[in-house]
Amino acid sequence: MSDSSSAAPKSGGGGLLLAVIYVTCLFFIWAFVTNLIDPLVKSMKVIYTLTDFETQLNQFAFFIAYGIMSIPSAAYLAKNGYAKSIVLGLVGIVAGCLIAWSTAFSHNFITVLLGLFVAASGITLLQVAANPLIASMGDPKGSHFRLNLSQAFNSMGAFLGGIFGAKYLLKGDLFIPDATITQAMKDTGLSFVTNVYLLLAVVFAVFTLAVFLVRNTITHHAPKMAEHAESPFSALKSKWANLGSLGIFLYVGAEVCVISGMIFFLEQKQILNVPSQVAGFVGPVFMLFAMFGRFGGSVLLRKFKATSMLAFVATCASILCLIVIATYSMPATPLGGTVGLPSDNGVFNAPLTTGFIPGCAAILIGLFNSIMFPTIFTITLERSTAPASATSGLMCMAICGGGFISILYGFTVDQLVAHFPIGARSLAFGVPLICYLYVLWFSQAAKKAHVHVIEEGVSVGH
Repeated sequence: MSDSSSAAPKSGGGGLLLAVIYVTCLFFIWAFVTNLIDPLVKSMKVIYTLTDFETQLNQFAFFIAYGIMSIPSAAYLAKNGYAKSIVLGLVGIVAGCLIAWSTAFSHNFITVLLGLFVAASGITLLQVAANPLIASMGDPKGSHFRLNLSQAFNSMGAFLGGIFGAKYLLKGDLFIPDATITQAMKDTGLSFVTNVYLLLAVVFAVFTLAVFLVRNTITHHAPKMAEHAESPFSALKSKWANLGSLGIFLYVGAEVCVISGMIFFLEQKQILNVPSQVAGFVGPVFMLFAMFGRFGGSVLLRKFKATSMLAFVATCASILCLIVIATYSMPATPLGGTVGLPSDNGVFNAPLTTGFIPGCAAILIGLFNSIMFPTIFTITLERSTAPASATSGLMCMAICGGGFISILYGFTVDQLVAHFPIGARSLAFGVPLICYLYVLWFSQAAKKAHVHVIEEGVSVGH
């Protein structure tokens, strides 16, 4: 019997509150694990002497799981219910962390990629289950509050995941600028990586046990499953389901390639000229801006049309990309004074130069990325002629764009560096620029499309 057989959400006491807290923590966990990859990208490039294309395979291995595992995850949820799905999703994350940890013995980059794929497969199952679950647990009048709160924890996890990764994955002599790298230094750097994933495996295993102990409460408050689940592929017949899914594909891809390349971009001498770890501490401010943007955007969306807001943020993101591209050959002219940036030893005083202009522009993109995912999602559901569940499923699969666009970005850097050794990473912002221009076009085209009421399905957060 499915564990979602209860007729309706019921009120509860302390047991329900504890279950809500645990489910809310899931949003933090998957964002933390996802954004830990950004400093990992830098670490793997140095340890295994990878090209930018090869380096972005970290993101590809992770995000391709959304494309491959979304349908199996939905099928497992339909058959086994919410509690079992959440526990299995957490087990998948633990297994992925342990596989990544086993690289300490295999010394093979492929093991890291396999671990990321397995962990992402668990996260895919968590996303499929947790979003509708948190909305149904407790008083229906508080569903929007619970969803917004969980999204806040999601943004917090994204920010702290990047900070944690910078502190523990980018430490040591291996990341000192212009250092002569030895095999011993690479071995030490790899040990930092594997130890982090072992620690995460232990912590998440304990949390999995805690969730298992409240599984009956989760079962009791879980929403009823649909008797017939629509295949995401049935949405391919709808023009707007396809256009919206492509929008999700490109938006996620743009965000992933910008944030995963942020450390490499910021540490350049013509940008901030800081050590890798300092760049790793500064880069997550991108996600902090995204968190602020989600709160501010939710207020503005009450006053302005969703299509207008989407056009505004897509335009701003495009302009910021153009600023980065236009300054590709600009020297870092001193402006006088220094800027205190966070570092593992307290504060790193970086000389204030014109390089801060493209550096700040790249980080500020996070502010305008903030509302793109839910806005594209909702606009598409309102215009798609396919069932909402099928349209939603197709867009969830499109999250795999984070993998494909990121390796395209890495390939672009590799090709440009031969001709523009100084400005290649700036010019590569042409990749996310194209993605944002599509989002801008989508927002304008959506203004003329027929709109209908969304009658089924729950959109997920990202």
